[in-house]
Amino acid sequence: MGLELYLDLLSQPCRAVFIFAKKNGIPFQLHTVQILKGQNCSKEFLQINSLQKVPVLKDGDFILTESSAILIYLSCKYQVADHWYPSDLQTRSQIQEYLGWHADNIRSIFGVTLWSRVFAPLIGIQVPEEKVKRNRTYMDYALQRLESKFLRDKPFLVGQQVSLADLMLLEELMQPVALGYDVFEGRPRLAAWRGRIEAFLDTELWQEAHGPIFNILEQMAKKTLPVPPPESQKNMLFRISKIP
Repeated sequence: MGLELYLDLLSQPCRAVFIFAKKNGIPFQLHTVQILKGQNCSKEFLQINSLQKVPVLKDGDFILTESSAILIYLSCKYQVADHWYPSDLQTRSQIQEYLGWHADNIRSIFGVTLWSRVFAPLIGIQVPEEKVKRNRTYMDYALQRLESKFLRDKPFLVGQQVSLADLMLLEELMQPVALGYDVFEGRPRLAAWRGRIEAFLDTELWQEAHGPIFNILEQMAKKTLPVPPPESQKNMLFRISKIP
């Protein structure tokens, strides 16, 4: 069996892995794991990842979780263009620097909109409005720091070409955008950065990767989204309870 990727394209890190593999022509078998249907809690998936999370990479007997590790593995194994994960030590270290900051300052904040607007209502929970407003304050603050520390006046986060860092960041920022909160509005440098990445990716790939998240509010309005099964709701309640 060749390379296998277990993904749910509602997930930001899953989209980053999907886009990267497709853009670089890496052959893989896609296993869609629908979180809303509780497929990440199935016995079959637990054998792949006992933490019940996606994305997951399976390459023969080798299994890897965590999106940044997966992207680095794919970059090295398939010898993709150097700009993704440069061989230059200092440039590569800058990508690692950003990914470390990303985990604490972006990843934990920008996914909250999906949880508050979609996942929580599906299981009968209302996230307090003060938490929603506080999350937007946190997003604004994180973006200020992002622009001043990492983006500055550069075309991309690291160097003159798109890298793993850019892809990871863009997918996080697209999550609130798809749910009605445009984090690029009033931020011309950040909007121009997004435009450069979108221009680099072809339109068909962009639409394929973002179709599920761009359509989720319409599905919510039409009440066509599945209600998560009981075995999933415990984990979801725990995640919602952690929203500050």
